[in-house]
Amino acid sequence: MIITQTPFRMSFFGGGTDFPGFYEKHGGSVISATFDKYCYVSVRHLPRFFEYKTHLTYSGTEYVNVNDEIKHPAIREAMKYLDMHELRLTYDSDLPARSGLGTSSSFAVGMLNAFYALKGKYKSKRELADDAILLERVLCGEAGGIQDQIAAAFGGLNRIDFSATGYEVNPIVLSKERKEHLSDNLILFFTGFSRYSSEIQETFQQSVDKNEKELIEMVGLVDEAESILTSKTDLSDFGRLLDHTWQLKRGMSEQISTDAIDHWYKKARDAGALGGKLLGAGGGGFLLFYVDQEQRDAVCTALSDLLEVPFDFENQGTNVVHYAPEEFVPEDLDA
Repeated sequence: MIITQTPFRMSFFGGGTDFPGFYEKHGGSVISATFDKYCYVSVRHLPRFFEYKTHLTYSGTEYVNVNDEIKHPAIREAMKYLDMHELRLTYDSDLPARSGLGTSSSFAVGMLNAFYALKGKYKSKRELADDAILLERVLCGEAGGIQDQIAAAFGGLNRIDFSATGYEVNPIVLSKERKEHLSDNLILFFTGFSRYSSEIQETFQQSVDKNEKELIEMVGLVDEAESILTSKTDLSDFGRLLDHTWQLKRGMSEQISTDAIDHWYKKARDAGALGGKLLGAGGGGFLLFYVDQEQRDAVCTALSDLLEVPFDFENQGTNVVHYAPEEFVPEDLDA
């Protein structure tokens, strides 16, 4: 049996500039971090005692005999891509899916990592990210950018730059104290709403040209945010910049925010939050705020009807946390 652990990510700046339609023309950049909430994928070969060949458990359950029968697109295409057969796959998660934390891409990365390990193959972080991008964007044909797969594979607090020739992952190096200060001043709330980001991403992707000016400005905010993080500047400026990037983003599409999200955002700001944003494509999921310690209790009280999710940053990215390889002979070769 193989078990992988893959973190979720929060994207601070540059979201939307990781779409090929934009970065291949202008270049793109994001700043994101992974944190200590994970998805877990366990995979083993299914013993041949059952009337089905493959058993899948995620938010649904499937019992199938051939890969083409699998309804879950990412699992089906990954099993076909890597020629996987006769599996029991189980997905578990610390946080709900479709919530703006790159959960589908974390699952894709973790699943591919598990499949390769079951085959006895090691793949680098970059190879796993590249395969996950191929799986979601090409084989499954889902709209969206490519930052989530990279963040889940590599882990850590990074600046990721995109161009027509590829991408580069550059860790943002902070002192332990400054990184803890940043983490301590961020508060994460679950709105209770989930949504299919690919549907919002598809609409956004179609309007990239219309939002070109705003996206170019968002690339510039990445430079500014990195400068704040890596200098001795007061981190409160990071919070204020979050508000600026959120106002830019929410103006790009009517689907990004809702009346409820706008209401909660205003309540947090009125209570002392310096800035924040809705994580992910929009429409629901998690709200992130930067709040100085003196106003933390006031903001939490103002948003007491939402669920606060404590977190810390993590640096590992996807990992195999249990490795017990199995011998497997395909059925048509089985004596």
